[in-house]
This record gives sequence, structure tokens and C-alpha cells, in this order.
Amino acid sequence: MTTTIRIADAQAARAAIPDLCEILSDCINGGASLGFMLPFEPKDAAGYWQDIAAQVAAGGIILCFAEREGKVVGTVQVGLASKPNQPHRGDLMKLLVHRSARGLGLSRRLMEEVEAEAVRRGRSLLVLDTATGSEAEAIYPRFGWERVGVIPDYALWPQGGFCATTLFYKRIG
Repeated sequence: MTTTIRIADAQAARAAIPDLCEILSDCINGGASLGFMLPFEPKDAAGYWQDIAAQVAAGGIILCFAEREGKVVGTVQVGLASKPNQPHRGDLMKLLVHRSARGLGLSRRLMEEVEAEAVRRGRSLLVLDTATGSEAEAIYPRFGWERVGVIPDYALWPQGGFCATTLFYKRIG
């Protein structure tokens, strides 16, 4: 089975909204802290992904997809800092791989592609935050990201209860 990794334009982002909704719902229901609370169904994600597609169209977000057999099974985003003193920086957001497609190296491939696109768009520094103690926290150092520190009680887990966040950065260009 071939997997394609690509940067999405606004049209592709809009067309992929049903798949993206499924991925986000799957990850949240799997326990990922992504800014949403349980219960969470795929339909609950539509507004979020419509907003992302609009930001892709406006040039404020890089959206990357992993596709298998015509279905989006993974995604990651970089928000491009828009303040005049931050033209070199981006915020990595929502590295998501559907549980049915994990273990195939898609996270690494998504990260490589979105980082390369961020460099093409003039970025040299990326930052991110992720739930402390999560599977996601363990993956970023393997991709060359540097841990900065932890902020306690930063957000809530989808099922409730406070969760700390770990901050990372990576120089990319």
C-alpha cells in the first residue's frame, strides 16, 4: 500500500474535511489532549477544519497530509507567525495519525515534509507544546526537537483533569 505525503492547498484541505474530522475524533477518543473535550464525534470537528482550510487559503497555515488509498490518515500543521518581529518562526500544531495507520512511520514523514515546506516559506525556527506524559511527548526528541520545559496545569485532558504541557523547539533552516 502506497502512502503519499503532500502539502495541501485550500481546495485539498476543504475536500479532506471528512477524513480530517475522523482523524481528530479518533485521536481525541484515544486520549490525546488536542483542545477538545469528550464526548467528541467526527461531526464536532467540522468547524475546526473549515477554519483551518480558510487559514490555508489565506496563507497563515501549512497543512500536510498523509494519504493511503485516497484517504487522509495523518496530518500536521504549521501556523506561520504573522507578527512583524517573528517572520522566521512557526508553530507546529496537531501532528495526528489515525490509530489504524500508526506504526508505519507516517509521523516522521509528515514532520519531514512540513518542516521542509516551512523552510521554503522562510521559517528557521519551529515551536510546539504537547501534553506531558503523552505518547506525543516521547516522539519529538526522536525527530530532533529540543525540550524547553514543562508548564503545570496547562490544559485539560479530554476526559477531564489537569494536564501539564511540555514545550519544544527546533531550528530548521
